[in-house]
Amino acid sequence: MGMVKVVGLVLHPRRDCGSAIEAIVKWAERRDVTVLGLHDEIDRIDCEAVAVTSEEMVERAGLLVSLGGDGTMLRTMRLVEGRKTPVLGVNVGRLGFLAEVDLPDLPAALTAIDEHKFTIEARTAVRTTLPDGREVSAFNDIAMVRVPGEGLAAIGISVEKKNFVNYAADAVIVATPTGSTAYSFSAGGPIVSPNVEGLIVTAAAAHSSFNRPLMLALQEQLDLDVLPTSGRLAIEVDGIVEGYASPDDRLCIEPVPAAAQVIRLGRTSFYERARRKLRVEGSAQVGVPDADDAVVVDSFEHQRYELLLGGEVAGVLHYRRHGDTIELMHTDVEQSFSGRGLAGRLASAALEDARGRGTPVVPSCPFVIGYLDRHPEYADLLATPPADS
Repeated sequence: MGMVKVVGLVLHPRRDCGSAIEAIVKWAERRDVTVLGLHDEIDRIDCEAVAVTSEEMVERAGLLVSLGGDGTMLRTMRLVEGRKTPVLGVNVGRLGFLAEVDLPDLPAALTAIDEHKFTIEARTAVRTTLPDGREVSAFNDIAMVRVPGEGLAAIGISVEKKNFVNYAADAVIVATPTGSTAYSFSAGGPIVSPNVEGLIVTAAAAHSSFNRPLMLALQEQLDLDVLPTSGRLAIEVDGIVEGYASPDDRLCIEPVPAAAQVIRLGRTSFYERARRKLRVEGSAQVGVPDADDAVVVDSFEHQRYELLLGGEVAGVLHYRRHGDTIELMHTDVEQSFSGRGLAGRLASAALEDARGRGTPVVPSCPFVIGYLDRHPEYADLLATPPADS
């Protein structure tokens, strides 16, 4: 007996999630699983998911699937904050930290989850009460940010009700380990494993002699006081402005351990994702690798072509073999390498490999379809799509 009876979908507001939804619905039909979607998201897509409210989805779903990037994952985690409902992140677009699988691996991932073949990574949230009395929570960070033209953010940091340091900065960020690779990282904060229980306080562009980030234990009380010398500040919650603070206001930060449950299938580690996303290079490596040095290899065990640049995977083209044909399904180049023609290198390498093997090609990837339109010399490779594609 499978563990999944009802799946809830949360979609990226702009990216095309149609292929992912179709894969989920087909998988669900075979296993008699109900698929739910939010009204305002499902209504714009012609699919078989049942449109419900967010409240009904949270109550009914035994699994939530986030289709998008890290922003969509954060929104999904906030929906189920405090519940044990696991969340699976599916990458639809650029590589993120929170997504666990790419589109071609989605049916196999759902089957693994249904068969209890996964682990859970608990994620900490932070919560505070805004000056207007509203309670908000975040899985990345809560930041107090200067409003242009209204002066610096002058904020006193108190730990266990005693002032530790006063920052004068463009912003002061309180991040979870999940958020350590977001705003806090760009302000000079450390990379912290999501398995660590703690909070990071980081000042962005500090105008004070002490500008080091702080790492606090979850049980230590943290308060942020807006000093009389401060300008009016915007309060950002996971990057969204939720309110404003003025001199003499105080934010009391409350950590929420294990506020969300993220599914991991053991295919990549946090450090592998961080290395790829943040472009972490060895100390002996200098400069940006030349695109002319890119190498494409067939990673057949993962059913994808990988483009290697400077020893790192800079892009992938997923495929699936159907008997004597090969379906080219999805091309993805990391954002830091975009605009350098690498997607075309992947497409041409895959097509040349198919030519060398005498394998007819079925293109379902929009990029590959466009590439074939621009390169008619590959038209002889095209095959009729298989009935089960």
